[in-house]
Amino acid sequence: MLSYRHAFHAGNHADVLKHFVLHQVLAYANQKDKPYWYIDTHAGAGMYALDHGYAVQNAEFEQGIARLWECNDLPDSLQSFIELIKHINRGKALKHYPGSPAVAQELLRGSDRARLFELHPSDVKLLRQHFKPAGREVLVEQQDGFAGLKALLPPPPRRAVVLIDPPYEEKRDYQRVIEALKDSLQRFATGTYLLWYPLLQRPEVDLLTDRLAKLGAASWLHATLSIHAPAADGFGMHGSGMFVINPPWTLPDTLQQTLPYLAEKLALDDGAGYALRHHTP
Repeated sequence: MLSYRHAFHAGNHADVLKHFVLHQVLAYANQKDKPYWYIDTHAGAGMYALDHGYAVQNAEFEQGIARLWECNDLPDSLQSFIELIKHINRGKALKHYPGSPAVAQELLRGSDRARLFELHPSDVKLLRQHFKPAGREVLVEQQDGFAGLKALLPPPPRRAVVLIDPPYEEKRDYQRVIEALKDSLQRFATGTYLLWYPLLQRPEVDLLTDRLAKLGAASWLHATLSIHAPAADGFGMHGSGMFVINPPWTLPDTLQQTLPYLAEKLALDDGAGYALRHHTP
């Protein structure tokens, strides 16, 4: 299925959680001199306009990044992330929001490499335009990201940050992410893997969360952020989750400080909240 376009949802609450966690993980990876690869299985278009086009139709960014744009009481780690978004916008107005590849682009060093997969023909064209000229540093492939990931592991530098965030429009995506993580851990157990998923009132989500902690990873972190109570009719996304395998040791404390703030600032009703669990050997 190739109907999903992330531009409709760019900058929403789920993007804020996903990209903030990604920002923290990449910043931590940069503390070591040794290069690493950033691998994105569902890269999207790279950059999204918020002042015209798809994003203004639902204006989901107004319940996400826009609520943090002018806050003067941000926790330090969240302030650093917002400054990255402001640097991309090059001004006081919020006109653009970066997808995960563009967030990574701001943090990757000259010795690091990005490997980006996107199957949608329109989005992969935009992604290539965003990274043109890319050179050896960035490779963009129009390919199924699950298959592409398998071919890349283990990466030559033996360091990698992998983001997996399919649209979950097809029920089989829930099974595919578990299979992808199992296979990846067998091929490259020391990589850092970030899985994003939506909080929906669907049995597939409950099954996914049950199976994530049973993958056998030595260290993992599980964070969720809800902005409103689940709908009475059972439809719609009320939040999202991030499951991180081999997370930075600093990430649990960082999220413990920032998730309450995000839940308060992005809340639409009293049903907003967060949860955080982590496991270490």
